[in-house]
Amino acid sequence: MAVTKVYNTLNESVGEVSLNDDLFAVEVKKYILHDVVKMQLANRRSGNASTKTRVEVAGSGAKPWKQKGTGRARAGARQSPIWRGGGVAFGPKPRDYSYKLPKKVRKLGLKMALSARFSEDQILVLDNLEMSGIKTKDFQAVLNNLNVKNALVVLADHDQNVELSSRNIPQVKVMPASGLNVYDILLHEKLILVQSSLEKIEERLLT
Repeated sequence: MAVTKVYNTLNESVGEVSLNDDLFAVEVKKYILHDVVKMQLANRRSGNASTKTRVEVAGSGAKPWKQKGTGRARAGARQSPIWRGGGVAFGPKPRDYSYKLPKKVRKLGLKMALSARFSEDQILVLDNLEMSGIKTKDFQAVLNNLNVKNALVVLADHDQNVELSSRNIPQVKVMPASGLNVYDILLHEKLILVQSSLEKIEERLLT
């Protein structure tokens, strides 16, 4: 198993922790990372292009003129697609772009993302991260101590004080271990793991 140092919020080394090779020493295959990120972005996409069909266009249901005897073409409704202001034939409607990759592939992609960050020496393990209140200034002070500007911070569970203290800081995102995903790992330069989150990550990916 790989061993890495554990730091406190003052950037002082306070010990070491072993990292599971099944999570942090996996061979990285870029095409799998690409597939997982592509799936995540597709699942976030909202298909909002929409047109009205002849049924949805407002207007009278009366026949514009009688069927025969006027010398004009037959017409049954003013909502006809061939009329100006009528409905659209075969126009776009909101669609769902989401799809799923196999669970094993999604897990493997997450392991590879963790391994990639570890191989680049971009993982920092903190012994603890707590905030007495919602203070952006205090959270920024922690980042300054760690000399970090662009980071994904992973907690064991939701912590409202930490999450709300970080929300106005650009290029920084805080999430619980249950929400860890490939896209956010690759999007941020540094991956900061609170030591208690390591057990949660192992439970999620190795069971």
